[in-house]
Amino acid sequence: MKKVLGLGNALVDILVRIDHDVLRRLELPKSCMTLVSAAQINAILKQVDALAPQEACGGSAANTIAGLARLGAPTGYIGKIGHDPYGEFFAGEMRRHGTDARMFYGASQTGRALGLITPDSERTFATFLGAAVELDATDLSPELFRGWDYFHIEGYMAQNHALTREALRLAKQEGLEVSFDLASHNVVRENLEFLQEMVGRYVDIVFANEDEAMAFSGAHSPADALVTIAPRCAVAVVKLGKNGSLVRRREEEHRVECIPARAVDTTGAGDLYAAGFLYGLIQGHPLPVCGRLGSLLSGKVVEVVGAKLDEAKWLEIEAALPGMLS
Repeated sequence: MKKVLGLGNALVDILVRIDHDVLRRLELPKSCMTLVSAAQINAILKQVDALAPQEACGGSAANTIAGLARLGAPTGYIGKIGHDPYGEFFAGEMRRHGTDARMFYGASQTGRALGLITPDSERTFATFLGAAVELDATDLSPELFRGWDYFHIEGYMAQNHALTREALRLAKQEGLEVSFDLASHNVVRENLEFLQEMVGRYVDIVFANEDEAMAFSGAHSPADALVTIAPRCAVAVVKLGKNGSLVRRREEEHRVECIPARAVDTTGAGDLYAAGFLYGLIQGHPLPVCGRLGSLLSGKVVEVVGAKLDEAKWLEIEAALPGMLS
């Protein structure tokens, strides 16, 4: 089976269920994502430590790579962590999933994304990027990319132009197929010309949700965005949430329905869609099958809190796979 290497912001995802009084005491904007400092994240974690936080390795590309690894694909991952227990946890979890974790160490603490969930299912996020954003173009070398078949990078990395350009250049130099998840419509708008250049020059597969696709293309509908993006790469995918996805390769276009799901949290849905789609692609399946595999994984992850599937959900996926592939 072909091998997939990922690169992204290495973050430890931490989920905590709290009541509204605790959230008010933390003085974070409710139902928003707030960037915080090391001192702030450590202070918040100290206050919620008794509430049984759930930890998992995270970040968009890491979620995709972990999903591919759980499906049985050979995987690797490049990221930067701190010399601390969270960094040890991240690297250890990636390796436990079967991923060749090629980690660098930064001067800062390991990045963390803290999700605070109140009884009304509202989610408030505090994110400390830490060592993750210290990954630099000078850390990369051709040897890191040698021997892999696909390279998957998250759009958040576009905020570091030099790093993204060098990663894409090295991946193509070593003959890899490049997969790019645009990841955030804000990042797309802030780095539009750069991203358009990178996709046109280096990228083979583009994943985007509706907002990201329209921001990237300037189109006013997801369908028009797909038609605009597709000529820039080999395969374009526009994810439509509960309405499924659109997939196009040259003149071949498909609409893929989502699977029935009882959604409780959409965190990680796009990341797991990419995992399922790439899993089908590296095995040579037709585009509609790849899309159905993406829908299967994304449909299962929205039924749990957080971006990681539990064992029961993976068993459901394994039971459904033969029907998807036939």
